[in-house]
Amino acid sequence: MPVRHRDGIHFELESSKGLERQSQPRIVADARSAVGAINVVSHAHADHTFRSTPETVVCSPETAAIAEARTGTGFEFVDSAPGVDLVPAGHVVGSRAALLDLETADGDSRRYCYTGDFSTRDRCYLEGFDPERIDADVLVMETTYGLPKYRFPSQEELEAEIADWIRDADDRPLFCFGYSLGRAQKLQWIAREALAGPRAADGGTRTDVDETTATDCDDLEREILVSDSIRDVNRAIETAMDGRLAFPGRPYDSLRGLSDEIVILPTNQARADWVEAAVEREGALKAGFSGWAVDDSFLYRGNYDVTFPLTDHCDFDELLETVRAIDPETVYTHHGFDEAFADRLETEYGYRARPLKRDQTALEEFC
Repeated sequence: MPVRHRDGIHFELESSKGLERQSQPRIVADARSAVGAINVVSHAHADHTFRSTPETVVCSPETAAIAEARTGTGFEFVDSAPGVDLVPAGHVVGSRAALLDLETADGDSRRYCYTGDFSTRDRCYLEGFDPERIDADVLVMETTYGLPKYRFPSQEELEAEIADWIRDADDRPLFCFGYSLGRAQKLQWIAREALAGPRAADGGTRTDVDETTATDCDDLEREILVSDSIRDVNRAIETAMDGRLAFPGRPYDSLRGLSDEIVILPTNQARADWVEAAVEREGALKAGFSGWAVDDSFLYRGNYDVTFPLTDHCDFDELLETVRAIDPETVYTHHGFDEAFADRLETEYGYRARPLKRDQTALEEFC
């Protein structure tokens, strides 16, 4: 069963025709246009969803709702298919890893785990991916932060540090930057916690998504403002969750005359001229939130006053623990520091591992 990184990740059936081997995509995951017999979308970030949707997509109901809200186009979906089961991936609301039971060319059956983007941490309202529950022969994993330098503080410590910064900077506006889907909602959650105090439910056991209702978002000491794009994602999540999850941000009419508001904007707006002008005019502070905050250059690239390594991905140690917990026969890595992480798995830990480069022949074809 060749695995290739093309437009998305392809799990292909291989057959022989004369002396020529032919492969057909059996399952295609997170492609923009490629179509297989079964098509999986792990989550609703734009780089993981179809430009032109296949007839049926395997994804979570939350992913389908968020993707429709962001693109304006609905599509038919199912949350399972023959040989395909979805499990929470802990990346963003609705994100799923896929467990694939596939037949090899010699008639044997192998189980593949395709993680998509994932995080093993419980964060804010979201349950992390649990590798201890995964039984797979082959692991196909993203390795965004696959170098040892990318080790992040504990989630409890990190959220407390951000909340303390919000409370301490109570005499000026704060401009906070994170992806419209994922980081932006967690920043609203942390800001609400900082302003209103911990919820009584904290310390309990999370399900896939922990709950907070609209009533939990009322009567905050400071106003939380968001862009229209973030507001649209908030609404899509709230609708998909049937009111079990709500966010306190409201869309701003103007960013003039601010006092102590917390403004949450998409990361790609951090260096926009209008943002820089508003920050200077209002005497605001800028904060960036990403795992790349480990690098000093992240502070300067975004012209931030402060940065925090808040991320929706695993750090290096969590990637390594995922491999150890699943203990597969073969590991394929992709994205980020895929070569370095695969090399470390082979040379230091004895795993059979290879990076998946776009259009590159897969490991199994060398065997």
